[in-house]
Amino acid sequence: MENDVTSIVLTDEEGNETEFEVVTKLDIEDKEYVIVVPKDEDTDEAIALRIDKDEDGNDILVTVDDDDEFAIVVEAYETLFAEEDSELN
Repeated sequence: MENDVTSIVLTDEEGNETEFEVVTKLDIEDKEYVIVVPKDEDTDEAIALRIDKDEDGNDILVTVDDDDEFAIVVEAYETLFAEEDSELN
């Protein structure tokens, strides 16, 4: 996935499209992740998605369901933003 993507549109199981703002992209070990939030909703909840490839080599976004994998993503996210916050102060 390109690093300059600022928003994506995802389709749920019922076919409803929702636009999400990309908060950040993370490279962890040999995998890529994006952290997104709903664009037009006032929420503090972010969603972690892993960037995988389909059989044709296209990027697909997969929800991180594994608790251990999710914990690693959360830790990397918190570390990244803790570093950014300390640089701003």
